[in-house]
Amino acid sequence: MKLLRAGLLWVLVALLTGKVALAQAPAPPPPDVTPAKAAKLIRKRQVVVLDVRTPEEYAAGHLAGARNINFKAADFAQQVAQLDTTQTYLLYCASGNRSSKAAALMRQQGVRKVVNAGALKDLQTTKPRIRAD
Repeated sequence: MKLLRAGLLWVLVALLTGKVALAQAPAPPPPDVTPAKAAKLIRKRQVVVLDVRTPEEYAAGHLAGARNINFKAADFAQQVAQLDTTQTYLLYCASGNRSSKAAALMRQQGVRKVVNAGALKDLQTTKPRIRAD
């Protein structure tokens, strides 16, 4: 019993003093391009822009001309299978995490020209047109 109390006391002291790092969600991988490069690709119409957030997030605001394909949807892989594999796709989401995972899945399914642009908030620094439905 003393050993249990001593262990609990050590954990409490460690947490209070910040000596133990609590597990945090890993940061999303970096995007494939800078926000400025992504904006340039969009302006030059060299990419098909895909917003891989949920329909609710998309409706709250998205890049003008972006198409919504929900990465969390059960049929995401089927939607990807219907894409034109000769096109170049630029993906974004809220943090860059889903767009990174979506890009990897798209590449696995044979879509070779995929650019992960990362987070919408970062793309917004380039002053793109944002549309809310």
